Amino acid sequence: MALALRYALRALPSPLTFARQSRGLATIHPQTSLFAPIDTFSERHIGPDDDEASLMLSKLGYKSIDAFIAATVPPKIRIPANSLDSASIPSLSETELYARARELGTQNKPFKSYIGMGYHTAVVPPVILRNVMENPAWYTPYTPYQPEIAQGRLESLVNYQTMVTSLTSMDIANASLLDEATAAAEGMVMAFVSANQKKRTFLVDSGVLPQTISVLRLRAKGFGINLVVQDAFTALEEERFREDLCGVLVQYPDINGSIKDYCSLADSVHATGGLVVVATDLLALALLKPPGEWGADIVLGNSARFGVPAGYGGPHAAFFAVTDKLKRKMPGRLIGRSRDTTGQPAYRLALQTREQHIRREKATSNICTAQALLANMAAMYAIYHGAAGIRRIAVKVHGYTQAFKSAIESFGYRVENTSFFDTLTIDTSLAGPDTVYNVALSANINLRKIDEKRVGVTFDESVNPNDLVNLVNVFASSAGSASKVVLADMKQPLQSAIPPPLRRTSDFLPYPVFNKHHSETEMLRYINHLASKDISLVHSMIPLGSCTMKLNSTSSMIPLTWPEFSNVHPFAPRDQVTGYDTIIKELEQDLCKITGFYAATLQPNSGAAGEYAGLCVIRAYHESRGEGHRNICLIPLSAHGTNPASAVMAGLKVVSVKVLADGNLDLDDLKAKAELHKDNLAAFMITYPSTFGV
Repeated sequence: MALALRYALRALPSPLTFARQSRGLATIHPQTSLFAPIDTFSERHIGPDDDEASLMLSKLGYKSIDAFIAATVPPKIRIPANSLDSASIPSLSETELYARARELGTQNKPFKSYIGMGYHTAVVPPVILRNVMENPAWYTPYTPYQPEIAQGRLESLVNYQTMVTSLTSMDIANASLLDEATAAAEGMVMAFVSANQKKRTFLVDSGVLPQTISVLRLRAKGFGINLVVQDAFTALEEERFREDLCGVLVQYPDINGSIKDYCSLADSVHATGGLVVVATDLLALALLKPPGEWGADIVLGNSARFGVPAGYGGPHAAFFAVTDKLKRKMPGRLIGRSRDTTGQPAYRLALQTREQHIRREKATSNICTAQALLANMAAMYAIYHGAAGIRRIAVKVHGYTQAFKSAIESFGYRVENTSFFDTLTIDTSLAGPDTVYNVALSANINLRKIDEKRVGVTFDESVNPNDLVNLVNVFASSAGSASKVVLADMKQPLQSAIPPPLRRTSDFLPYPVFNKHHSETEMLRYINHLASKDISLVHSMIPLGSCTMKLNSTSSMIPLTWPEFSNVHPFAPRDQVTGYDTIIKELEQDLCKITGFYAATLQPNSGAAGEYAGLCVIRAYHESRGEGHRNICLIPLSAHGTNPASAVMAGLKVVSVKVLADGNLDLDDLKAKAELHKDNLAAFMITYPSTFGV
């Protein structure tokens, strides 16, 4: 398709030619010093050279960039020329950046982590690492709003959706969300909306991941949802919860590794009219009875276990699947198969049910994006391994967990959970307070510290026989054993630790795409076949102005896949992540210099999430001053649709401000509405520059 487009453009009549027939070399500037670097980012990554810039400026009637800026940017909003320079934010050449990245990487300690809590050390198949994650044909394309130039990625996202529905046994899945915690928040709000916003109690089982609970608490506050965190079975026995219940969230398996039968719980919740939301693990579902077979209405989780590095917590693609009756309330993007003008099958964005540009302040979600690259990596992982391969990996992980349990029990340790897939909660009292945890640290091993007497251990695909033996010896030496365990001492399990009623009996991933590409060459051809259907920066410029068009240089992307960055667990002790801490602090400081603000956070995972975070800070500020009643947010009609949606999510009421025909804000209307709502005014939210470019 890209090749055809190039030929089509070449064949256009000369008056419509968009560029010179032959582009010369970019302008090479003389060195300011013999010792100055020559591989600077400005020369390699600012597209137009001096001649092209001069030509564009002359067409607009200007002699220089400075004259152009002086005419288009009002003096009052311009920053002083010397406020940002190479002294305040030192610049690095590409070679210097590479060396700095290596330096920072060595400051992260490469411990083997068994912390779990929803994060694992994934094994990225080399064919996917090299040809998807490190391939600009996959990481530079624009958001697939224009399906004609995005058929490859759209087909891959359909594979992702199919993978999720098959493993969860649900009816339909979207093209991914930002992360598991915010996906759970979307599930909670869906349950609230499904109850017509009349029932306000949402029950969260105590076995749900703590980071998910933290996100739920904040999201619930904005919607006025009563969030109750306790044992779900016990709570449902109380009438005060049942009569006001809109939904329940459970983790399957839970944070401590236990696998519970939630079938009766689902029946009980449905009897109240509420929805059952399940956070789960795709690899576990290769062996566990899928939630769709025991009554789940919404199923979500983190797909990163399917070949996406931990990366100190992300980014990762969350999966989100629902029953058919909920499909039009599902947040995010849904890719569907349609037909093109010739009648051939073609993929497109089929359903954006809560498109904020239309619903604005009536929207209950500000999600308008997907983790496309990471979702595509997870889909490719499933295609490469297929159902048999994924089941084999799951059996290995489960078997290692069983072998480890058997070994440490022989030294007197007690495992608290009798059912499990990959996670054990272990009573280490016999070794003394924190002994096992500290001995593990001395062996460069991270365990999950629950309290002084208990630790958690989670296995994943990356654990090899030597890792297993080393871990067992940590427990052996902590128990006072003088002899070392060797692999020959380990017992292979005879049966599964998954309760028989909760073992999977149904097939998954039966479709041809998941059963044809298991050799590296077949996989390589499929990946490149899909890439050939797209247009990315590999092929041409993409002339679209958007908040999503940010080009990461190759030299910036390379460190992402180094183990010292990619294999770091997000809950690793702080003294193991000095390199990451330095990167985060330096970036926050640079952003403060650029924006003029006192502090910055890098926590939001998208622009819309940043809007929401900022508005929540504003609400908290007013509350800290005893002015929690301030709940009006003024937003121009020209604002991006996520703006009013984010305001509603933060618990604010949106009042729209008019915009003039030329895109400028109607200042008279702004003044009038600010005066009208002055007693309850919380914020004025603007897009700067606006969607008109003003």
